[in-house]
Amino acid sequence: MALHSGYQHEVLRQWQSSSCSRLSAYSFIYPIFVTDDPEADEEIVSLPGQKRYGVNKLEQALRPLVDKGLMSVLIFGVPRSAKKARTCHLLAHLDGRGSPADAGDNPAILAVQRLREVFPGLLLVCDVCLCPYTDHGHCGILNEDGSINNAPSIKRLAEVAVAYARAGCHVVAPSDMMDNRVAAIKTGLLEAGLGGKASVAVMSYSAKFASTFYGPFRCLACLLYCVDVDHRDAAQSAPAFGDRRCYQLPPGSRGLAIRAVVSGEYAMLYHGSKAGAFDLKTVVLESITSMRRAGAEIIISYYTPSILDWLKE
Repeated sequence: MALHSGYQHEVLRQWQSSSCSRLSAYSFIYPIFVTDDPEADEEIVSLPGQKRYGVNKLEQALRPLVDKGLMSVLIFGVPRSAKKARTCHLLAHLDGRGSPADAGDNPAILAVQRLREVFPGLLLVCDVCLCPYTDHGHCGILNEDGSINNAPSIKRLAEVAVAYARAGCHVVAPSDMMDNRVAAIKTGLLEAGLGGKASVAVMSYSAKFASTFYGPFRCLACLLYCVDVDHRDAAQSAPAFGDRRCYQLPPGSRGLAIRAVVSGEYAMLYHGSKAGAFDLKTVVLESITSMRRAGAEIIISYYTPSILDWLKE
């Protein structure tokens, strides 16, 4: 059993320790979206207060948060040129296997390399999924009839995870909902020599529901890692045809929900507070408390910048 990857970074050691039982900056991961326009600084309409950044804007955006105690970020690559190509049916940058996902100029890879330079103590987590990089927008490789072909999908996900690990990320985080992809990724990392001292952790944090709340992005969580993420629009990863019901959980699935997921909705809480339904700080902290009560120890949330301030208060 390989254990080293679970505590090779100071933040990971904190996650594994009893100190994580109390709420602190170590308890939160901040999601960031990185586009292939290096100078981008774009508002995300469906997620007020959140942006897509180019790699050259990352230090400016994150420096105030790191100074406030930010410990970890979750990186999502947003290939805008590829998205434009998909929309215009000019698929030179895209294919059915998501080739841009592990290309050298992939925005996630460039972001990891830059952040390792400017914030050496920051834990870098990379979302591993194919949907932003395929010509069909689904999370895996498809059969001719449009259904998911699981075996080549998990092999491809492992290749992408290895590329992110080689770029310097500390944790690879599959969010695709393909069966057995964690085993495939771990095998890929070991075969690439990314075990032992050079180990990279695997954080399977996805329990995606085919849900309306998933619209702005996706609702992601698991028993240990609880997510307050809602961002399909933010990642610009909507499928080109059909939907994801064949590999995402049905919203009414009580048994699967109990086994897999707890989540909160960033946009819903934000707009509810703006409408005067409740106080934002109070409802966010209550939501976090309910996640912790359910067993979540690490919370991925867009509210992380505000939470860092509230913790100091």
